[in-house]
Formats: sequence, structure tokens, C-alpha cells
Amino acid sequence: MSLSTHVLDSSSGRPARGVAVRLLRGERVLGAGVTDDDGRLRDWLPDGEPGRGVHRLVFDTGAYFAACGVAAFYPEVVVTFSIDDPAAHYHVPLLLSPFAYSTYRGS
Repeated sequence: MSLSTHVLDSSSGRPARGVAVRLLRGERVLGAGVTDDDGRLRDWLPDGEPGRGVHRLVFDTGAYFAACGVAAFYPEVVVTFSIDDPAAHYHVPLLLSPFAYSTYRGS
């Protein structure tokens, strides 16, 4: 099982480097990391995680935009998703701007 994300800043047309991300199941934090120069976060969770069930990815978008000197409406973005097959790879991209965001299940 693996989980990755890719954050793209659609307002600048560039990867969103330095976005802090946490993965939670219920209130338990399973892992945390920061996106790399390409806006990616991969190979960041302990073995066996995240496992089956409902999870939340929490992106610290407020701090990211503040570091860019940009006022933003959403201080964080929370993406809630379900893992049915613990053996599969899950990829959850985030397209981000100061006043909007979108996500989808990637590959």
C-alpha cells in the first residue's frame, strides 16, 4: 500500500513546494511531511499505513500562501477519502489557488 500526493499552484503555474501535509485516520496522525521541489510527497508513511478505512489529508495552504506573500481564502484544505484495497497505490493530487482548489483520484 502506498499513498502519494502532488500539489500544483494553478495561480502561478508551478509545483507548490513546501506545503505541509498530514494524514489522519480519525484523530490519529499517521504521517506528516512537506512537498518537495516538484510539489510531491511520496514514500512518507510508516509500513502498513495508511491501511483500510476513511482518511483525511490536511494541507496547510495558509502557511504556503503566506510564505509566497499571497493572501488566501482557505487556511487549510482537507481531502477526505476512503481506502478499500490496502494493497493498491493511492494518489491524491491537489490543484490549488488562493481562492479555489480541486482534487481527484490520480494514478
